[in-house]
Amino acid sequence: MKYFIIAGDPSGDLHASNFVKELLKLDKESVIDFVGGENLVKVLNKKPIIPLERTAFMGFVDVLKNLKTILENFKIVKKHLLAHSYDVVILVDYPGFNLKMAKWCKDHNFKVYYYISPTVWAWKESRVKTIIQYVDKLFTILPFETEFYQKYNYKVDFVGHPLLDVIPDKTVSISRDEFLKKYNLPDKKFIAVLPGSRLQELKYILPEMMKVSKHFKDYIFLIAGISRIPEDIYRSYLKENVRVIFDDTYSVLKFSNAGIIKSGTSTMEAALFGLPQVVCYKGGQLSYWIARLLVRNIQYISMVNLIMQKEVVKELIQSDLNEKKLKTELERILFDEKNISRMKQDYQELREKLGGAGASERLAKLIYSSLVSLRNQ
Repeated sequence: MKYFIIAGDPSGDLHASNFVKELLKLDKESVIDFVGGENLVKVLNKKPIIPLERTAFMGFVDVLKNLKTILENFKIVKKHLLAHSYDVVILVDYPGFNLKMAKWCKDHNFKVYYYISPTVWAWKESRVKTIIQYVDKLFTILPFETEFYQKYNYKVDFVGHPLLDVIPDKTVSISRDEFLKKYNLPDKKFIAVLPGSRLQELKYILPEMMKVSKHFKDYIFLIAGISRIPEDIYRSYLKENVRVIFDDTYSVLKFSNAGIIKSGTSTMEAALFGLPQVVCYKGGQLSYWIARLLVRNIQYISMVNLIMQKEVVKELIQSDLNEKKLKTELERILFDEKNISRMKQDYQELREKLGGAGASERLAKLIYSSLVSLRNQ
């Protein structure tokens, strides 16, 4: 089979790469081209049609600033697809770009599969019409999405959450002593700091996170850095109890006692490691207010709370992300044993709701068997 995959953000790249590993076991002679990042590059040992650096934009203002690049990306992908024949185009999350591509692909007679539903249950529910009209198969990762789409008489395939495929089994093979030695760390307790993987996130979120470090001198704050981000952005915060560790987020999560985590995939990762956490988010004021106007009446922004439909982890959003409130919440997840125990029990229930490990394998089997069936008709 010939596959074309579009994964335009870091989490989509991760999940797509794990799916591709399973697909290659079933379809060893497959041809797979892609838009994506380093995870897909490692699995496929080839360059992307467009790298992640040209696609991973976040927020209304950032998208507007990079509109020329985004429009060029559309042209590049369309030109490539017209020059090649693929059995299927697999769109992974990244809805602003991918839903437009779904329509174009369908209009040009490509089979369109979509992995990881856009958050139509939170905002832009009108996008459901686009999905129904232009997506041949939708593969979802959240348990409540099946019921949501049933309202529209649209059948989806729930495969489970792909993070269960990599946490904790794949992740960290070294011991705590080896971790300390590898990064020249003192034998102290650690607080994980995950400020996001995009420059615009770091600009707003990391300064607020770092204000509390002076209140917890007995702990080392470990910033999970991304090597494609300029080092100076992190190093400006370094001091006696603040360190940065690049490209080893899962080790940081595993060996920390608590975490201050930017809203997004990282909150799920922290939960699956059983790490008590405070969820943080702050963005540009204009983007924030536009989002407030567009988002439907949902209580939470973190996926942990959304799936559990209650406040499992505290969320500090926009003006609430300040030194005083973050200090208070960090103390609760470090010293309040009752709160810590309750959070970890909720994490276990969350894991059960997510459908168990094997999402990537289930997805690969569903896609491959579907295409084989179509080819045999």
